[in-house]
Amino acid sequence: MPCHPVPVFVYHSVCADPPSWIAPFTVRPGDFADQLRLLADAGLTVVPLRSLVSALRGGPPLPPRPAVLTFDDGFADFRSVVAPLLDARGLPATLYVVTDALGAARAGAFPPAAMLTWRDVAELDAAGVEIGGHTRTHPQLDVLPRHRARAEIEQCKARLQDELGHDVDAFAYPHGYSSRPVRDLVREAGWTSATAVRHGFSSVADEPLRIARLMVRADTGPERFRSWARGAGAPVAPFPERPRTRAWRAYRRLRAGVGRPYPALPRPAAPP
Repeated sequence: MPCHPVPVFVYHSVCADPPSWIAPFTVRPGDFADQLRLLADAGLTVVPLRSLVSALRGGPPLPPRPAVLTFDDGFADFRSVVAPLLDARGLPATLYVVTDALGAARAGAFPPAAMLTWRDVAELDAAGVEIGGHTRTHPQLDVLPRHRARAEIEQCKARLQDELGHDVDAFAYPHGYSSRPVRDLVREAGWTSATAVRHGFSSVADEPLRIARLMVRADTGPERFRSWARGAGAPVAPFPERPRTRAWRAYRRLRAGVGRPYPALPRPAAPP
């Protein structure tokens, strides 16, 4: 039986004048508003990520043409630009935050950028935005020593739950990079879902700890986005890890092993 595509979109910053380091991954506010209209025009129903996760685990079925909106890192424009646009349309979203990048603690996680504060995150959480974890410092988890990867994964969860006062169970891999050992650490830490990138559609047969997403970038034009909204233009999970992806991981591990890790910024997109 064919798996019907579920587009899970991943955004980063949504603003008109981003810092140069994040500009290739930034969508202008007008373009973002147009993309939300394209989803509605295509007849898609935006559902919470937790609804997809529940369906993956045998829970209630999704509506006929679902889509999911996710946002990585925790840029301040989520509150000032994204949240009002979503609220006006009654659309749910998941926001994955890098805990050491929030507020005054942001030094060391990213180059300079306007980031959310912990107060912002708490208010967004109270308003119904699902808050997820994106590690402490946004490293490439699949090339870290096991103890460091575990610390990034576990300490992120602990800090979020301490700040928000409730369980937080949605995780996103920085840069979309994971591996079987990393996914085992995520599971052991108590996260019940995790999103990658994979440049493909999710589906109800996808893996809860490696949910495929489609990255929306500055150069994602309306025709490509319209194609994704129609369920075309990308593979549908589950699909095997590509040989180029394995080769890319091996190259990054080799560099990390000789003390010359592949630069995390500007962020490399996973190869197709």
